[in-house]
Amino acid sequence: MPPRSGNLFIDTLAPPTGEVFEDLLRFDLKGAPPGGRVRIERIISSASPEPVLYDQPHDEWVALLQGRARLWVDGAERVLGPGDWICIPARTPHRVVETTASPLCLAGGAPR
Repeated sequence: MPPRSGNLFIDTLAPPTGEVFEDLLRFDLKGAPPGGRVRIERIISSASPEPVLYDQPHDEWVALLQGRARLWVDGAERVLGPGDWICIPARTPHRVVETTASPLCLAGGAPR
C-alpha cells in the first residue's frame, strides 16, 4: 500500500443535522481470522445530532479531537472533550445526545 496522508482539520463543514462519516483508511489484517479488518474514519458532527440508537455488531473506538460531545452509552451519560476517547463494545446500545457547534465537534473513529 502506498503512503497516504491528509489533514483532519481541512474541509470540516458540518452537516445541518446528524453526522458525516468519512473513511480515511481500510485494510484487512494479514493472518487475521475472517472479519479481521481495520477501518479508520473521520466523524464530523452537527450541533443537532439525530436521535439514532446504535447497537452495532462490532466494537468501536472513538477519539474526540475538537469540541465537546455528550453520549449515552448503555444507560450512562458520558461527556467527552478534546483528547478523550471511548471504546464501545459490540452490541452496546449508544447514541450521541449533544455536540458543540463552536468549536466544531470533530472525532476520529475505528469501528471494527
